[in-house]
Amino acid sequence: MASYKNAQIIRWAVIITSFIIVALILWNTYDFFQKFKNEERDKMEILAGAYERFGTFDLNADFSLEDKIIGKNNNIPMIITEKDSITLWANLDSVKTKKTTYLKKQLAIMKGQNAPLIVSHKRGNTSQFIYYRDSDLLTKLKYYPVALILILFLFASVIYLFFKSNKVADQNKLWTGMARETAHQIGTPLSSLLGWIEILRLENTDESTVQEIENDVNRLNTIAERFSKIGSIPVLKRHNIVKATRDSFNYLELRSSKQVEFKFETSNFEIFSNINVQLFSWVIENLIKNAIDAMEGKGKIFLSISEDDKQVFIKIIDTGKGIPRNMQHKIFSPGFTTKKRGWGLGLSLAKRIIENYHNGKIAVLKSELKKGTTFLIVLKK
Repeated sequence: MASYKNAQIIRWAVIITSFIIVALILWNTYDFFQKFKNEERDKMEILAGAYERFGTFDLNADFSLEDKIIGKNNNIPMIITEKDSITLWANLDSVKTKKTTYLKKQLAIMKGQNAPLIVSHKRGNTSQFIYYRDSDLLTKLKYYPVALILILFLFASVIYLFFKSNKVADQNKLWTGMARETAHQIGTPLSSLLGWIEILRLENTDESTVQEIENDVNRLNTIAERFSKIGSIPVLKRHNIVKATRDSFNYLELRSSKQVEFKFETSNFEIFSNINVQLFSWVIENLIKNAIDAMEGKGKIFLSISEDDKQVFIKIIDTGKGIPRNMQHKIFSPGFTTKKRGWGLGLSLAKRIIENYHNGKIAVLKSELKKGTTFLIVLKK
């Protein structure tokens, strides 16, 4: 418990520290942006002064400094207007400036970004307005925080996915170990039960009773084999899917309520595919049990098997309460269940067995509330 609390404290400390670091970076970037913007404003004010000096019409004055100041502005886009008409521009696209609409659009952008600088000409009693927008460097700097946040987000996502995959791998190892240990523990009483069955036969116990006990013991043995295969790659062999499905179907029919009506239909009594019988029958039984639970022990279950040239189609239809549309994409997730008692592993195991081990597909084909659900399994022939 103490280690868990320490881990939580460390986790929150890392999260808070990360937020503080990001906040400091963003604040420093904003501060640098404002200083850089103020510097550009100072440059443009000096430039405005140079233009104002040019307007003195003093032919004997030395304008070399002003000419140098104006010539040095090679990165800040600007437009000079006089009496609402554009008279001069600089650092704009030389091709696009041939179009009046482009200049007007740039002027509108400049008016929105910065206040104009006024150049007064005393002798002519006229004024010019210098409009400018942020330089390309300042514009790029403006989007730097967004790029930084995106990079940090991607980096955090990679770390999260890495730790999540490690956690899932550890959970899978735990479940695999528990499953195999369960299979091992079941093996000992199974051997003993087989011996008791033989004793019952020697004592002339009713054969039908002994046979039913033996069927249930064989059933337990099948369950043990299934658990022992979890975590390992199963061996697939060519089997008659109709027989494998019917065996599981009949077993559950005999042990279910008489209020549940079972119906089995197939287009052919021999349809072959590469399957692992123990794991495949596990899927069929899980789907039928879920159907019985959904009907609360009363209703109809219809299972059909059909085929085409390349695939086998298995449909399991029930008349249960149905699955809400917003939950249909969650039902195959590990741990998801709507039952008061349940681990939420049945359908996730079914999906893993069909899709990962048999290279098939399993999905909810149709489901309506209070009408029932149709599951579809597709396997390659």
